[in-house]
Amino acid sequence: MRSADRRGILAELDAQIHVCGLCRLSESRTNAVPGEGSASAKVMFVGEGPGEQEDLQGRPFVGAAGRLLDELLVGIGLQRTDVFITNVVKCRPPGNRDPFTDEIEACHDYLLAQIATITPKVICALGRFALGVLISDKLKISSVHGRAFRKSGMLYVPIYHPAAALHNENLRSELSGDFHTLAELLQSEPPSL
Repeated sequence: MRSADRRGILAELDAQIHVCGLCRLSESRTNAVPGEGSASAKVMFVGEGPGEQEDLQGRPFVGAAGRLLDELLVGIGLQRTDVFITNVVKCRPPGNRDPFTDEIEACHDYLLAQIATITPKVICALGRFALGVLISDKLKISSVHGRAFRKSGMLYVPIYHPAAALHNENLRSELSGDFHTLAELLQSEPPSL
C-alpha cells in the first residue's frame, strides 16, 4: 500500500475516533487521542491510554512519560516522526484509572485498523495493559519485557511503560535495555517464535 493511501486511511480513522461515542470515556474527554507518527512506520508503540496532558493536547505521550520515550528513541537512532505511537484506549479514563474491559473492547477495532494500515515490522506493547490486549493477559510484563513474540504473523515486543521507569528508577536501565533489543530486532529478521 502506498504511503499516501496509508495516510488517508489513518486520517479517516482519526476523524472517526474524534467523534466516537462507543463508550463512557467519550463523555469525559477533552480530546480523543487517536495516535500519531509515520504511516509507514517500522515500529508502532501501543500504550494504555491518554493521561491528562494527552487529553488536553489531543496527542499521545506528550507528558513526562512521552519525554522519556523520546529520549529512548533517540538513544537507538530514531525520532518520534519515524514511529507510530498510539494507545489501547483513545480517550482518557477519568482520574487516570485503569480502562475497563468494555472500554478496551470499544476501541479495539480502531487499534486493529491502525495496525493493519501501518503494518509495522515490530509492535511494542508498552506496559501490562497493552501486553494483555496485544499478546496475552496471562503474561506478566516483569517476566516477558524485552522478549520478542510472534502472533498472527506480527512481531511483538513487550516493554515496560516509560511511566513505570519514572516511578521506579530501577526500571530505567531495563527499559533502556529493552530499547536496545528493539534496535537489534529492527536490524535483522528474528526467527519465528
